[in-house]
Amino acid sequence: MSEKVYRSELTPVDFLRRSAYMFPEKTAVVYGERRYTYRELEERVDRLASRLRDAGLDRGDRVAFLCPNTPPMLEAHFGVSAAGMILVAINTRLGKDEVSYIVEHSGAKMIFVDVELEHLLEDIEGVEVVRIEDTGEAGDPYEDYLAEGSPEPMESVLEDEEETISINYTSGTTGRPKGVMYTHRGAYLSALGNVIEIGMGYDTKYLWTLPMFHCNGWTYPWAVTAIAGTHVCLRKVEPARIWELFENEGITHYCAAPTVQIGIVNDDGAHELDTQVTAAIAGAPPSPTLLEGLLGLNIRPLHIYGLTETYGPITTSGVHPEWEDLELEERARLMARQGQGYVTADLVRIVDENMNDVERDGETLGEIVMHGNMVAKGYFENEEATEEAFEGGWYHSGDVAVWHPDGYIEIRDRSKDIIVSGGENISTIEVEQAVSRHPAVMEAAVVAIPDEKWGERPKAFVVLKKGQEATEREIIDFCKEHIARFKAPAAVEFGELPKTSTGKVQKFVLREKEWAEQEKRVH
Repeated sequence: MSEKVYRSELTPVDFLRRSAYMFPEKTAVVYGERRYTYRELEERVDRLASRLRDAGLDRGDRVAFLCPNTPPMLEAHFGVSAAGMILVAINTRLGKDEVSYIVEHSGAKMIFVDVELEHLLEDIEGVEVVRIEDTGEAGDPYEDYLAEGSPEPMESVLEDEEETISINYTSGTTGRPKGVMYTHRGAYLSALGNVIEIGMGYDTKYLWTLPMFHCNGWTYPWAVTAIAGTHVCLRKVEPARIWELFENEGITHYCAAPTVQIGIVNDDGAHELDTQVTAAIAGAPPSPTLLEGLLGLNIRPLHIYGLTETYGPITTSGVHPEWEDLELEERARLMARQGQGYVTADLVRIVDENMNDVERDGETLGEIVMHGNMVAKGYFENEEATEEAFEGGWYHSGDVAVWHPDGYIEIRDRSKDIIVSGGENISTIEVEQAVSRHPAVMEAAVVAIPDEKWGERPKAFVVLKKGQEATEREIIDFCKEHIARFKAPAAVEFGELPKTSTGKVQKFVLREKEWAEQEKRVH
């Protein structure tokens, strides 16, 4: 207990303590036929925490979980930190080498692994492994492990809210993954920010479409628990199953990247819902076409933006009531902007190379920089990368954006994705949104390709809607009607898009293919 009457150290573990105290019989977790009340969830978490302590692990040791969105993964977000340890939630779609690197780099002492993912640990030695068979019954090694622990709440060993609660590894597309350190304080405030910004309350039923390994599920394991909401776990993201759960479980909220949202909108079972569902969208800017599609299904889209280094989302497009009266396309255009900082974060800035604010004219390009409670405290065992990212006292996102007169920001691109064609900057996002407006297009990605005359030109990679047809020429001509002609794609290719485990299109894969024969990657 702090000597200061007016202060206690912030930790999201307290969210579970309060909800289990106030709403012990309320349903905390739904997973197929399984149901856990808040009393049962707390007991399972305490059994995990005490069993980890009994295993001889020390305060600050790292404990890894390699699981889909199942109850054990949710329990890990409370049990590991309740034991005074640090959670390392590993991306379930990585290869063996990447998993081995993360386990080694983080110094994890234990790994809990879902039975379907055990093969990813074949090369790992000297680390205790607990298998999760996901039955929820005795005989499952994970359930037996919990049974050996005490159901009594453990005394907290947290001394400082700025201690590390978790380490989240970046996707590592430009080198080895970096371990982003979250604090108890940051996780607590980020979770409350999510509660406020997407309007969750005691009646919330949250569907787990977003991976819990990704930025700790954007801190929603803690956020939903804070308001004693119901976690509806989903082992695999399947649009048809999502529509079933919307109806059968009375879902009120979910989060997903645009690629998952596109699947939901275009599923055969898609229909206008009787009760509105709120969908938080991040991971890439949603096209106005997607936002229109969601609105037509009575799904209320909220565009949020952030990075692993900001606990997931840190800004919101904060829909204004007067936007409701606008034409749908104009309303969607405004909602597709990244907006401004969460109520629990500082406002973000857009700066030039000298850290000066750019003009708020909606045209001048600069880099988005962040500061405050919702910025991670650095990279684990990597001071050099931390200093570089925090240069000038702000976190540098690497995202290129404009600052609008109303103070809202709008991403134009990742710095490496901007196309420079004949000296003119072309935003791949602007071109993608133009392509996505074509009625036959389900999803699109745009990258630079080499061009003898202009240096670089845009090329669109397009996924068509089921049963729809379009030609390269039709797509190009369509774009020329809606954006400047020099921004229209010079070429269009149809087929599937390569994606990361969190649903982001891997533009670098598309770029590599187009530039493979070139000596330089810039023309």
